[in-house]
Amino acid sequence: MRTTALALALAFAVSPAIAQTAPTPANEPSFITVDRASALGSSLKGLNVRNAADENVGEVEDIVIQGTTLPAYILSVGGFLGMGTHYVAVRPSALAITWDETNKKWNARINATKDQLKAAPQFKYEGRFAK
Repeated sequence: MRTTALALALAFAVSPAIAQTAPTPANEPSFITVDRASALGSSLKGLNVRNAADENVGEVEDIVIQGTTLPAYILSVGGFLGMGTHYVAVRPSALAITWDETNKKWNARINATKDQLKAAPQFKYEGRFAK
């Protein structure tokens, strides 16, 4: 009984904090038709990123969503088998993501070298972003 009362008290104590931070959805749902030129996030995770010299300089690791916008892609750079991997956040406009109809696959290009990406500010999977 005490455990149930404690759990209820904790739930009520936490619920106002959650209510304050949760976004309010629109009154009615908005439905759209997804254009065939669109990419799904699941299709992009793990996508190799190449530069103008056609070198593999990284891989799409994650996609950042902030409210209703997509402010960044997280790229993994360097490392081998997960060791020494450096993560960086890049603006969506920094990546050219295209569909290759002939080979039926997605391609990603960035105008940066591997060294430039390694020197970029590091994104860390910690705190609320911990995996």
